[in-house]
This record gives sequence, C-alpha cells and structure tokens, in this order.
Amino acid sequence: MDDNSPPSTAPSKPRSSRKRLLLTGGALVAACILGFAFLRPHASHKTHHSAADSNQNQPVAVQTVHAGNMPVELTELGTVVPITNVTVQTRVEGYLAQVLFTEGQHVHKGDLLALIDPRPYQVQLEQYEGQLAQAKAQLEQARVDNGRYQRLIKQDSIDAKTARDQQFTVQQLEGTVKADQALVDNQKLQLIYCHIIAPVDGRIGIRAVDQGNYVSAGQSGGLAILTQMQPISVIFTLPQDQLPEVFSQLQAHKALSVSAWNSSNTQKIADGTVSALDSQIDTATGTVRLRAIFTNEDEHLFPNQFVNARLLVKTLDHVLLLPTTAVQTGPSGLFVYVVKDDDTVSVQPVTTGISNGTLSVVTSGLKEGDRVVTDGTDHLRAGIKVSIPAAASSHTPDHAAP
Repeated sequence: MDDNSPPSTAPSKPRSSRKRLLLTGGALVAACILGFAFLRPHASHKTHHSAADSNQNQPVAVQTVHAGNMPVELTELGTVVPITNVTVQTRVEGYLAQVLFTEGQHVHKGDLLALIDPRPYQVQLEQYEGQLAQAKAQLEQARVDNGRYQRLIKQDSIDAKTARDQQFTVQQLEGTVKADQALVDNQKLQLIYCHIIAPVDGRIGIRAVDQGNYVSAGQSGGLAILTQMQPISVIFTLPQDQLPEVFSQLQAHKALSVSAWNSSNTQKIADGTVSALDSQIDTATGTVRLRAIFTNEDEHLFPNQFVNARLLVKTLDHVLLLPTTAVQTGPSGLFVYVVKDDDTVSVQPVTTGISNGTLSVVTSGLKEGDRVVTDGTDHLRAGIKVSIPAAASSHTPDHAAP
C-alpha cells in the first residue's frame, strides 16, 4: 500500500449531521419558551375579565303580580250567514217585460222588482169572467123556474119528478158558478204574480235574466238573489267539552256577548250577541253550532265571509294576574323567577289558569305584589343577583278586562 495516498474524509460527515440536528432542536425549544411567555399574560387577562363579568348583576325586566279581572273568552272560526236569503223567482211564465231593480240595490219588502207581460193573463181572465157571467145567468133562470115549479107542485099542477129535477138543476148550476168563480180568482192571482215583488228587505245581487227573455216558474237561478243584510248572523261551532259551561251561562243570562274579528284575528269588525244554540251535537266533528246576531248597520259583515268569533262566556273577578312572558317550563313543570328584596332571584313553581296571551291567571305559587322576571331569563339561576332598569321596575301591566 502506498504511504503517500491522501487520508480518508468519511468519518467527518456523521459529526456534521449530528451538529445540525442539535442546533435545530435548540431553536424549537427556544421558540416554545418564547410563545408560552407571550401567551400567558393574555390568558391571564382573559380569565381576569371573565371573573369580573361574573361578578356583574344580570340585567332583567320585571313586572308585578297584581289583582284584576280576566274575561273567559272562546275564539272559534265562524261564517257570516244571512238570516234570510231568497232566490227571487217568478211564479208564472211569460216574457220579462220590465226589470225595475239595479244590481246591488237595497230594496224593501213589497217593492216591485220586475214585470212579466200580463196581457195573456188579462185575456184569459176576461174569458173566465164571461163564463162566470153566463153561469150566473143560467143559475138565476133555474132558480126562477124552480120557484114556479114549487108553487105548481103545491097546486098539484105539475109532475113531482119535474119539480124535483129542477131543484137538481139549480144545484148543478150553483156548482158551475162556484167553479167559474174559482177560475176567475185564480186568473186574478196569476195577474198579481206577473208583478214580482221583494219578499223581504235586503240587498239584491247580480241579475240572472235580462229583460225580454222568456221565463218560467221555478227556473234555475231565478231572477236574482235577495239577501237580508241587516241584521245578519254568524254561525260558529263550539267543542262539546265547552258546551256545559256555555249552556249554563246562556240559561242564566239569556244572551252572551260575541265579537266578530277578521280572518287574521287582528281587527274587530262588529259586536253582537249569541242567543241560539243548536239542538244537537254533530257526531262527525264533536261540535255544536251557535248563531250570533249582529245589527251590521255598516254592512262590514258580508255573506259567506270567514270571521273569528270571540265569545265572552264570563269574567273572573279579582284574580291574580301574571304576565305570560314570565312563565317558564322546566322538568318539574311551570315556574317563574321571583326577584327578592335583596335583588336576587329565586325559582318559584306556579300553577296557572286561563290566559289571554298577555296575562295568565295564577292559581297557586304567587301572591299579589311579587316581582317576576319577564325578560332576561336565559342566564338566570337561583341566587344570582340582578339589576332592574328603572323603566322596567316601575311598569305594571293593565287589567285584563277590556
């Protein structure tokens, strides 16, 4: 082996790699220490603020439980139904000579609405009157003859059978006169029927037949629809479970107040009374029908209109009233947050009765003057201290009675 050959450099490479790894690890450790030192003050600051926030009072809105009157009101869907709705028909046939009403007109009972050509009926009447006059003349002659025959039979100057036959002739002619008189009376009635009059007061609708058309008795649709608008009724149904209470109140007071509201239940249309209860329960729906009467002087109630009928059954006097927004629901039932004198809250179980959406009747759990939380209950728990804005603490809801 040649002693002058250069020395080998292979052992120096592992030492160089080990040195780079040590330098990299040291840099990472230094970065971690610096990051921890930087983040620790911020975390401590955040914890400090959280502790400070927990010591602040929770702002809430508060109202006071008070005594008042609560109306017991039932709201049911109803339909406006006219008390009288008449299809104006002709009772005779003929050409429609005149139409004397305008569509949408208010008419009174007895007003002339239309006229059917009366001339054919007038001619027929004159014919019947002629027959009647002839029959009356024949009857008069037969009576004269009968009187003469009765005198002769007393003198035994005529056959008894002839005198008896004359009596029968008089009776036959009396029947003929009566029949002809009925024909005359009937024809006079047909002439009256040619004049179509309004059977009731009301508002007449769209005309179904124009002047000049040939009409017949009882034809489909008639001439027009006449609807009584004042007064008008609302038919609504009542669940059978609520029937005993309503029936007892009707028996005691004879009539109950009811108001009609629009279909969205946001605006009152009219006030009326309920005095009629149907005679049976509908087995298909388990409801019973009631009819409410409204004067409808402004005619805001229109036939077949859907309305919400609010029936005032009775009024509960001097009961404890609680804002409905204060009532909470928990695993054990209903409860409220009561604000005590030291402005801390406690959880109070309650039992409520009827409600009108804004106020509820308290049957147990509270007393008059208790302050209950109506807003801001999301973060409350028993014993937490609350702050009450001046406007909220001084507010007391109005009585429920309208």
